[in-house]
Amino acid sequence: MVTLKQLAKELNVSISTVSKALNNSEEIGEETVKRVKELAELYNYKPNKVALSLKQNKTKTIGVIIPDILNHFLAKVLFGIEREAVKYGYNIITCISNESLEQEKESLRLLANGSVDGFILSVAEETQLKNEIEHFKKTIGQGLPIVMFDRVAHDVLCDKVIVDDFDATYNATKSLQLEKRKNMAFISSIDGLSVGKLRERGYNKAVLESAHHQPLILKIKKKDDQQKKIMAFFKKNPTIDGVVAADSSSAIIAINTAIKLGLHVPKDISVIGFASKSDSYHTIPKLTTIRQHAKEIGAYAAQMLINRLQNKALEEDVKTKIVKTSLVKNKSTL
Repeated sequence: MVTLKQLAKELNVSISTVSKALNNSEEIGEETVKRVKELAELYNYKPNKVALSLKQNKTKTIGVIIPDILNHFLAKVLFGIEREAVKYGYNIITCISNESLEQEKESLRLLANGSVDGFILSVAEETQLKNEIEHFKKTIGQGLPIVMFDRVAHDVLCDKVIVDDFDATYNATKSLQLEKRKNMAFISSIDGLSVGKLRERGYNKAVLESAHHQPLILKIKKKDDQQKKIMAFFKKNPTIDGVVAADSSSAIIAINTAIKLGLHVPKDISVIGFASKSDSYHTIPKLTTIRQHAKEIGAYAAQMLINRLQNKALEEDVKTKIVKTSLVKNKSTL
């Protein structure tokens, strides 16, 4: 493999000149830059990333930790992170916590040992349930910035990217009230997560503002049979005429359950759920969704971290970016 020294010797210039030319330094004339790049391309020269990272004390690599690779929303956020990182010349290393606190800790420990310059992560469910945050503080104390997205630890001082979960559910519930729905239910299989709690609060606020409505809530645990729980809930509450679901699976099952019980959607019952565009295609009629713009969340998270890493904002206070959701009307609502 050709080296900078060999390129410099053949071009009869210094190693420093070759390095600066390859990095488009303004100190080097256009003609020299052209000569250097043409020769580097001819020999298929590739910089030694290990040597560069040692010299610059930077790896140009971002560690990404997500709780579940099979979660469509998280997978799309990951896509947004990687696409944005590549624009700035960064690579990513992805670890999956599988909703485990210990796995999350191990991923941080493993990558914090010189493998990455910083982290982007969504907090594991077990971490939120136990409210443990010391491993995040320790990592930041090592000089490795963290950007959290979606599920965040509010007591950790770091940049965050979240969606307007409370407002989104509040507005979705209000939209059902405008349809003259009288018995609206909230269904969630993510009650243990911060986002699930915020969505429930948004629903509660909208319902309690009306003198004619009372909260009707179904919380589904991981060990539960989601379909059986929702079927039993519908049978116990036959007057339900509207559903706001905190997650896509609850919304899809709610529509299918209503139809099995002989209800017409949306004539007899309207259903809205937090879901992606592709999720909406899994129901007939097509699901009205609260769209979270996952790729944008990923892009914002990458931008915030890279901004810190490039020494542009190290002294700035931490920031929280709120990404507005969109209520996308389809055939499951009037």
